[in-house]
Amino acid sequence: MEKGKGVMGSGGRRWAVDLSDNSTSRDIPDPPGFSRASPDQDDSTLSRQKKDAESNWKAQKAWEVAQAPLKNLLMMGFMMWMAGSTVHLFSIGITFSALWQPISALQSVGKIFEPYKDNKVELLGPKLLFIALNLGGLALGVWKLNALGLLPTHTSDWVSSLAPAQV
Repeated sequence: MEKGKGVMGSGGRRWAVDLSDNSTSRDIPDPPGFSRASPDQDDSTLSRQKKDAESNWKAQKAWEVAQAPLKNLLMMGFMMWMAGSTVHLFSIGITFSALWQPISALQSVGKIFEPYKDNKVELLGPKLLFIALNLGGLALGVWKLNALGLLPTHTSDWVSSLAPAQV
């Protein structure tokens, strides 16, 4: 017996496959995700798809950032409710925090949305939502100031600046 030849019957090699015959490979379907396109396929379509995917991701993240003040608004509302309506250090601190956070967020709208700036991504909608939610947070803080009686809204708050009555 020759080296490398095993026991073969009269029919030759039973497990040999002729790889030069291409007819059998056409019968097998391609696996999912496989493309028979040449490796030097048009790179512009691939880069365009990649840029579109990146633009979609940026738009989605911009909307997520725009909706973030809603969570803060709900949390701050709950904290102000828990602080009560009496004037003490905790309620004043929570109220001024509720005023300061929206003001600082409104001052940095451009910086917050800077990473998502793209020619294909429209940021006007997310920015408007972000601004509206922060204005809602500011209104919540002003409402709490009024509930605590720290806003000068009654006539008695201005008595010292009124002219004395003439008798």
